[in-house]
Amino acid sequence: MKASTPPPPPAAPLCAAVPFDSTAQLMTEISVQLGDRLSRVRLHGLPPRPSAARPPEARRPGAPCPAGPPNDSRPVRPPDAPALVAVAHGSRDPAALRTVTTLLDRVRELRPGLVVRLGHIELNAPLLPDTLAELDGQAVAVPLLLARGHHVGHDIPAALAGAPHLAARLARPLGPHPLLAEALHARLEEAGARRPSAVVLAAAGSRAPESAVDTARTARLLSQRLGGIPVLPAYASAPPEGGPPGTPLSVPAALRVLAARGHRRPALASCFTAPGRFAAQCAAAAPGPAAAPLGDHPALARLVLHRYDQALAARGGCVQDSLGAATVTV
Repeated sequence: MKASTPPPPPAAPLCAAVPFDSTAQLMTEISVQLGDRLSRVRLHGLPPRPSAARPPEARRPGAPCPAGPPNDSRPVRPPDAPALVAVAHGSRDPAALRTVTTLLDRVRELRPGLVVRLGHIELNAPLLPDTLAELDGQAVAVPLLLARGHHVGHDIPAALAGAPHLAARLARPLGPHPLLAEALHARLEEAGARRPSAVVLAAAGSRAPESAVDTARTARLLSQRLGGIPVLPAYASAPPEGGPPGTPLSVPAALRVLAARGHRRPALASCFTAPGRFAAQCAAAAPGPAAAPLGDHPALARLVLHRYDQALAARGGCVQDSLGAATVTV
């Protein structure tokens, strides 16, 4: 009787496993990678697999995992895919427009063939209504804003309603999300805050209560990435001297709270997409290292595409009505 041949051992993975800080971050990575793979599907199926006679090129130890086929052979997004309209706030600081433009260049590199346009809520051209007027067919508006608030709940929907020639969808703002916490963490490290005892998370702030809810959630996500150290949200638009209990803290007020707890030189995380008056004002108040705005960080570019893909996958084609779940479902 012939002895059965033992099954071959499983092939070793090409890339080393990367640890994740939380289940939410793992699920986010899965959904981002799935969206990237789906974007590679062509009209008649996936691109042809590499020939078996040509093994994949060996990866140097420690080199990053390959993101996909070489740039000259990567399939493009189908021509009928909705345009991605990135909605920035706008700023009088000329560096803001340069920063957002660079971020969108990175988004285009991640999704070749996707139409990506920029529209501003105020202060900079092109304004959002002008951008929408130049498009036709379908579009997804992705706010480059880091929490809910008046702009996400009123200004952007009003601009979309003013473009009836478009089938437009509204994506969620970028925060809260583990990819946002990843970018904030990286900017802190770049500023020299590798092991801070505490962090002030500086954000613009809003009169809308859901804005503070979202920023507090981002602070918790950042705290998890930093090993559980205190991360206190604070707002550039809050009164400097504070207010009654429950009033959102300004950056100076948050610094006083942390100093009373023994944290004399906390780091400052800049929860701003681009440079501007609020970002500069918050950084100037920091007694310790102050991180730069998020800018074109790769995690932020991936998050822009993740929100775009979420809006396309949402039942009914719009996630505006489910924005309230942003503090739970990311």
